[in-house]
Amino acid sequence: MSVITPTAATTMRRITELDNSGIATVIRAVSAEYGLTADKGYTVADPNLDELYQLYSQPGHAYWVIEQNGHVVGGGGVAPLSCSEADICELQKMYFLPSVRGQGLAKKLALVALDHARAQGFKRCYLETTAFLKDAIGLYEHLGFEHISEPLGCTGHVDCEVRMLKNL
Repeated sequence: MSVITPTAATTMRRITELDNSGIATVIRAVSAEYGLTADKGYTVADPNLDELYQLYSQPGHAYWVIEQNGHVVGGGGVAPLSCSEADICELQKMYFLPSVRGQGLAKKLALVALDHARAQGFKRCYLETTAFLKDAIGLYEHLGFEHISEPLGCTGHVDCEVRMLKNL
């Protein structure tokens, strides 16, 4: 029996329309794993969840998927922060299946997203998460995000009590 190393068949690329169902499935699975329910304003409540390609095809938006052995196993993106200053983007929808966590893929994707945001003219990047996602918070702190006390924009994430901002 041959063993394929996870990194050998793992790629990161921009989302395509064919990825819509795959990344929606990942987001729903990870949300269920952590109890991130729609009634609390988490991503699973997003009316565009099944159409992320269309959402992230708009100006100033970008989304990347992580594909392993032909299957979408994670993703993340950036978009202008709604109801906010024009120079602030938001790091959004960073979700990864357990099988690919701990391999540095979230960091790699976040760095690509932040570089893209800079190239689009954004000066700051905002994110919201929840306190029990300790690994994610650790990554964001490592990337230079700083905790802020008040929410920015109008994200609708009512239970995301961790808010962070990074100068680009």
